[in-house]
Amino acid sequence: MKLRNLILAGGAMFGATAAYAQDATETMDKGDVSFMIFSTVMVLFMILPGLALFYGGLVRTKNMLSVLTQTTMITALVMVVWVLYGYSFAFGGGTSPWWGGTGKLFLAGVNMDSMAATFTDGVVIPEYVFIAFQMTFAAITPALIIGAFAERIKFKAVMVFTLLWVTFAYFPVAHMVWDGAGYIFNLGALDFAGGTVVHINAGIAALVGAIVIGKRKGFGKDMMAPHSMTLTLVGAGILWVGWFGFNAGSNLEANGGAGLAMINTFTATAGAILGWTIVEGAIRGKVSLLGAASGMIAGLVAVTPAAGSVGPVGAIVLGGGASIVCFFFVTTVKNKLGYDDSLDVFGIHGVGGIIGAVGTGIFTAPSLGGIGDADYDMVGQTLVQAEAVGITIIWTAIVAFVIFKGIDMTIGLRVSEEDESVGLDLATHGEAAYHS
Repeated sequence: MKLRNLILAGGAMFGATAAYAQDATETMDKGDVSFMIFSTVMVLFMILPGLALFYGGLVRTKNMLSVLTQTTMITALVMVVWVLYGYSFAFGGGTSPWWGGTGKLFLAGVNMDSMAATFTDGVVIPEYVFIAFQMTFAAITPALIIGAFAERIKFKAVMVFTLLWVTFAYFPVAHMVWDGAGYIFNLGALDFAGGTVVHINAGIAALVGAIVIGKRKGFGKDMMAPHSMTLTLVGAGILWVGWFGFNAGSNLEANGGAGLAMINTFTATAGAILGWTIVEGAIRGKVSLLGAASGMIAGLVAVTPAAGSVGPVGAIVLGGGASIVCFFFVTTVKNKLGYDDSLDVFGIHGVGGIIGAVGTGIFTAPSLGGIGDADYDMVGQTLVQAEAVGITIIWTAIVAFVIFKGIDMTIGLRVSEEDESVGLDLATHGEAAYHS
């Protein structure tokens, strides 16, 4: 029963909200509500300024503001779309395994008195709080994608892609994984805070975008090093801090489950930083700040689906192992295959998310420190995890490819060579990040 409750993580229990709203025995704790409001704000903090500064520092000076602008505008667009129809498509109370239906369009039926269920029977939080929490997840996911084709895409193309991709990829996958009627949910897959929904979903779409859009002008020849590792670390640090809202908040209650997710967010990330830098130091003879920051994000990604079900030591192993694999994808596989994933979105979020999602099936086993039941089936659960990963990869890859090709054939994806040379800050936005 404990493991079944665990599967309800990250909002999957929401299919029963309407019934809970009428349940006279329900209880709402102000501590839980305060915890969830704070967690929601922390996830917003991850996006703005966290992700914006992390990506901004990694691009060249002439493109910094373009990344900040894209991140800001994506956040605003998705928040509006989420309220209009995204919440309904994901958690609308429908019985379809693929989408939530239209029952909550424009937040129909939602008011200050309506409640959303948590893990514990009869315990609820305000539905507005749940909506806002899930809204920040929806906003950060497409913002992650833009790092793969930074410095060369039209701003209009980014916005059109975001609108279409969240509609046909993010909302359905969120429903399939986290809603009680969802197909992946009913397979029994574990995804505590978004390994499939957020990271694999974004990472695969990012890879498709990088390939369809093509390489940056001068890729492999010109210097394209990050213009400010200082800002990159500031952004990475903010992401780590905000990630506690992301992971611990996905418990939906301020209790021991949130505490487990919290400590795992510490330990997996620390293990990943050490894993990346040890391998980097052994191979290159030097440890870089870029490597430490990359390992940090890889560990956070890997522990996201596992945060509420693995033990702290298992989280170290999961984060460290994922980080080492991500290192080789970023430094070796990408170069051999020749695609230009500008900020390594696929190499870290896609690959790290896959390892984390599959590894959840392994490290949830009680013999490895996880919270699975005594009769936990490690092999069976890991196969379910792999199936969930496969479905997510296929779904988002097809949707992303169709959208990118459609945009390319209509309004176009890439800026002109002249604008790319000048930089998107001036060419697209008429601003410069720095003035001498």
